[in-house]
Amino acid sequence: MKTLTVGLQERAYAIQIGGGLLDRAGELIAAVSAPAMAVVLTDDHVWALYGKRLETALGDLPHRVLVLPHGEQTKCVDQYARCLSFCAESGLSRGDLLLAFGGGVIGDLAGFVAATYMRGVRFVQIPTTLLAQVDSAVGGKTAIDLPEGKNLVGAFHQPSLVIADTDLLQSLPPREQAGGMAEVIKYGALFDATFFELLEAHPTWEAATPLLDEIVYRCCDLKRQVVEQDERDNGARQLLNFGHTYGHAIEAIGGYSAYVHGEGVALGMVLAAKVGIFQNITPIGTDDRLESLCDSFGLPMTERFAAEALNAHLALDKKRDKQTLRLVLLRNIGESFLHAVTLEEAYALTEEIVHAD
Repeated sequence: MKTLTVGLQERAYAIQIGGGLLDRAGELIAAVSAPAMAVVLTDDHVWALYGKRLETALGDLPHRVLVLPHGEQTKCVDQYARCLSFCAESGLSRGDLLLAFGGGVIGDLAGFVAATYMRGVRFVQIPTTLLAQVDSAVGGKTAIDLPEGKNLVGAFHQPSLVIADTDLLQSLPPREQAGGMAEVIKYGALFDATFFELLEAHPTWEAATPLLDEIVYRCCDLKRQVVEQDERDNGARQLLNFGHTYGHAIEAIGGYSAYVHGEGVALGMVLAAKVGIFQNITPIGTDDRLESLCDSFGLPMTERFAAEALNAHLALDKKRDKQTLRLVLLRNIGESFLHAVTLEEAYALTEEIVHAD
């Protein structure tokens, strides 16, 4: 087991990474918290696979379980209200614990429930997907979606503990494995050229599997450093949205069902690289390196989108300030920065890269 500590003073917490940790969940939780009871929020896929193991691991800790439908559509106002009512019916108090047991959807939703129920209760993330283990379960961003856009309602609320059992990643469908690798590739592209080259040297899930503990640890460590510097997303943390400006637009275009989050991010990273190349900021060929690596992990790289459809969602990007949008661009693989443009300039850039492709 590898341990990282997110150093946020009174909000500091550990990230535990390694195989077999699900079976030690009760022990790990007891080391940081002594709740009288727990509410588990999960989805039908995860509970069918691992529910009995979690219940065994929780031992004598009284708990109630709400099993939600899987998929992005669960991150909605109706399911959020359902979770709040379940917490109230279960008698959850501030001295108790909420457990987020699932992928990024469950983690985001459960985190937002924890942030707002009784104005904040403690929660533990037990992420079961690669995407959640390397990204969404760490850092305290919680949210639900609106029909108008992704993650538009949310709060910052740090977990008390993150338990990342890397053995669980082998049961993921190939599409979810690929989607998680998009976020892994993102970290190399943003901050660590050597890490990016390691992925290029192991460009399939089978080749990367022996490195999963190292991959999850490295991504979490990179995110930890950013979160400690900018917990509330006012500056450096916005870099973590590389590929997300266009990626969220792509997810919305597909009605949050045609593309999983990682697929949108992969396509969005390539488009962002093309923007940088068009503006003579990013070296020519960077988009090809990103596209080749994403393609090797099974991410869809042949999809094309109309500029009008993409631009329709840019104004809802959370990095927008009045009429200015901060794009995350690359000076090179491993070196990223925020590039401010007006919305009109962003619309024009989309037109250029789409029509030049």
